[in-house]
Amino acid sequence: MIRRPGLRARVTAGFAVGALGASTVVGVLSYQLTERFLLAEREASAVRAVAQDARIVAAGLDAEPPDALAALSSLDTGPNRRALIRRDGRWYSSKADTANTIEDIPVELVGLAEQGRPAIQRVRVAGTPAMVVAMPLSGDTYLYEVDFMRELDRSLKVLALVLTMVAAVTTGAGALLGSWAARRVLRPLTSIADAAREIAAGDHSTRLDPAAEPELERLTTSFNLMVDQLSRRMERDRRFAADVSHELRSPLQTLANAASVLARRRAHLDQRTATAAALLAEEVARFQVLVTDLIELSRSDRHADRAAVDVPALARRLCQARGLPPDLVGTAPATDAIWQVDRRRIEQILANLLDNAQRHGGGVVAVRLARRDGAYLIQVDDDGPGVSPDDREAIFDRFVRGRSGARGDGDGTGLGLALVAQHAEAHGGRAGVADRPGGGARFEVVLPRVPS
Repeated sequence: MIRRPGLRARVTAGFAVGALGASTVVGVLSYQLTERFLLAEREASAVRAVAQDARIVAAGLDAEPPDALAALSSLDTGPNRRALIRRDGRWYSSKADTANTIEDIPVELVGLAEQGRPAIQRVRVAGTPAMVVAMPLSGDTYLYEVDFMRELDRSLKVLALVLTMVAAVTTGAGALLGSWAARRVLRPLTSIADAAREIAAGDHSTRLDPAAEPELERLTTSFNLMVDQLSRRMERDRRFAADVSHELRSPLQTLANAASVLARRRAHLDQRTATAAALLAEEVARFQVLVTDLIELSRSDRHADRAAVDVPALARRLCQARGLPPDLVGTAPATDAIWQVDRRRIEQILANLLDNAQRHGGGVVAVRLARRDGAYLIQVDDDGPGVSPDDREAIFDRFVRGRSGARGDGDGTGLGLALVAQHAEAHGGRAGVADRPGGGARFEVVLPRVPS
């Protein structure tokens, strides 16, 4: 699929094409008008010179006997003009190399002269642009002068080059003007995009200034109103989830205590009652995890509270607490040990990824901490069946579990990876999953690096 150029590129290209078109039209018209004027002046000058030379030649031919060569030698034609006489069907010239010149004189011009009509025509003589002027004299005598236009031709070429350079410069100036205009026009949209990005990152206090762009006051006002309503709704939802979760904690704790009592007395219960007590204890524990995750989700839209954290040490401690060898944690060379991150969020990211790998991924294979392209990188590899490409985005949504038979037994709340994604977003980063070389899944969290 061909990607369509952006609005800024289209505006810049439009200005450049417009400037190119305008400069081309002006350049072509200027060249044509200048060429026409210079050629007209040159033709008028050539005709005047030939008329004067014709009187001189006519006077020279009145002598007895008539001598065409003597008459031609009396003319002052200079280096750019060449005179010839056609008399009784024969050509005369004061110069020896006239054969090519005579061949380049148009037959139509000769015919007009023989009809007694003065004529002028532009030709190329030996590749050089020239004017040929034919002037009938008396009887079968005609004067032809070839006026070479080398200087005029060079001047027109220089003019064409200058106009081409002007068109190129004008096109470049048009592109720069278009780029400036595009930035100027898109500046309000850029502000809106920046504000939307900040809001998506959790800063719901971001607003636009309606006075900044009076022409877009209606848009900025509507945007601010939308953000206000969205913030109020999100706050209501957050408070509702938090209130419900907190309200559930007390009766849930009572249930947990009762389940604990039953679990301790399982040996005194019949088989059926003991099985029911075990199931009750498991579900109550699962319910407690769910409530805890809901409480965490209810405050996950807050900003990350960054501080200096020894992340490799934290990762080793979490592994050790889960019965995993601390040497599973590896750090790439030149990786900072101290990261500027939210300790609570990073701890939960690591804990949830480790728990996910143990419960659904066949166990943790490796934990890697590194720096890549100016960002912090957390990778947790497992030895499970991997994650289907169709599920790699949805698996980070709330209450989404891997497909049955694909990732463990489907046990869990479906909130662990959602919390990983939200904690990563709170840091301005992202979470993802890919195939691990050799089999299994590789969960990856990328966090922008913040200097201390």
